[in-house]
Amino acid sequence: MTADLHHIETWLFDLDNTLYPIETGFMKLIEVRMTDFVERRTGLPRDEARALQKKYWTELGTTLAGMMTHHDVEPEEFLDEVHDVSLDLLEPDPKMIAALERLPGRRLIFTNGSGPHAERVLEKLGIAHLMEDVFHITSADYLPKPALSTFQKMCRDLGVDPHGAAFFEDSEKNLAPAAELGMTTILVGPTAPASTAPYVHHRTDDLPAFLSMARVRETAA
Repeated sequence: MTADLHHIETWLFDLDNTLYPIETGFMKLIEVRMTDFVERRTGLPRDEARALQKKYWTELGTTLAGMMTHHDVEPEEFLDEVHDVSLDLLEPDPKMIAALERLPGRRLIFTNGSGPHAERVLEKLGIAHLMEDVFHITSADYLPKPALSTFQKMCRDLGVDPHGAAFFEDSEKNLAPAAELGMTTILVGPTAPASTAPYVHHRTDDLPAFLSMARVRETAA
């Protein structure tokens, strides 16, 4: 069914596994680097380091949050290392580019990744010029989504009216605070259609098609 998004003035996108398909395997490269970092810093066997990494992500929003809190890790050291991966798995998607171009109003990135990482990925995907700004983990003072205060800070810093904003995410839990603030929420990814969370307003496993078919506000030519 076509989504009615004619009231949306601000289009807010998560980055990884949202603006490119999870099937690329790109995030797996970063996850391996995270496990490497956790294993080295904690001295744990690799399987235990991987489990700890996932525990921090589940409970705190990011692996970084756990490493900062419990292991005295400097955030930029972690971010620089884990994002130092090849971009070869990513390619521009003409359908995504066309879908983004038709959206009226502002287009913004809201990511738990770093600013330099977002810039690299957006450039490789061929959509950097379509995004007005990026709110990244440093902008959030390293307090990641789904913290409500981070959503509120993003809205203040970027001048976003939640009631006129749509937020696109591949992580279901990150949509809860967005809905609480009044945003229209869209869950993205292969498991999205099966979601029953009441705070998820729309679901899609094909973001370019969803954006292309959505009813949006018309602008003067």
